Amino acid sequence: MVAVPTILLVDDEPAITENLAPLLRRAGFEVVVAQSGDEALRRVRAIPPDLVVLDVLLPGMDGRAVLRQLREERRQVPIILLTQVGESGERAMALEEGADDYLNKPFDPHELVARIRAVLRRRPTTGASLATAQRLRSGDVVLDRASQRVFRNGSEVLLTPRATVLLAYFMTHPDEVMTRERLLEEVWGWAFPAGTRSVDTRVAELRRALEENSGSPELITTVPGVGYRFTARVESA
Repeated sequence: MVAVPTILLVDDEPAITENLAPLLRRAGFEVVVAQSGDEALRRVRAIPPDLVVLDVLLPGMDGRAVLRQLREERRQVPIILLTQVGESGERAMALEEGADDYLNKPFDPHELVARIRAVLRRRPTTGASLATAQRLRSGDVVLDRASQRVFRNGSEVLLTPRATVLLAYFMTHPDEVMTRERLLEEVWGWAFPAGTRSVDTRVAELRRALEENSGSPELITTVPGVGYRFTARVESA
């Protein structure tokens, strides 16, 4: 019998939990609800769920503080943050602190289900998760997230800051199909499809710097009519 993943849904707004919890159950998950940061910590420490959906704006200990506390305790439970703050700096900081993914309110509940399934698929069976690893490796490419430096074959590769952040997002979400709109929202903090050319420009920069043949990429591949996918295997280094 296949085990059903347990999701800890943490939000203090009953209107959200009362709608999301049944939807997640219909999607095939067990759901436990917590309404505060302190309650979330107690539940994770008692019986760790398979994944936490964690609102940032909570009474008392907020979601970011809960995230930091769990990572300081070296608990590797995957965490998806929910927030109304859309600044790219906030997103980057949350991911650096160990969030596995980030979704802005208001959001499509079916998008949350898709994100949950994607995070669970890439969850490692041993070792640090990609979201919490300070160094990521894919073949001869190494990303040091703490210093925001990238190396290929042992030599540092100079990239623009935005390209480095984009690479980090790709490497912490391997094998996921990324639309240009999603990348704009998550990496740039923009929600305007008219700016998708910015994504193509930074992807081209990464390919020139990291691929053996930028015209026939093996790391970041194009998904026709959709966007991009980081195809190569990624591991914590």
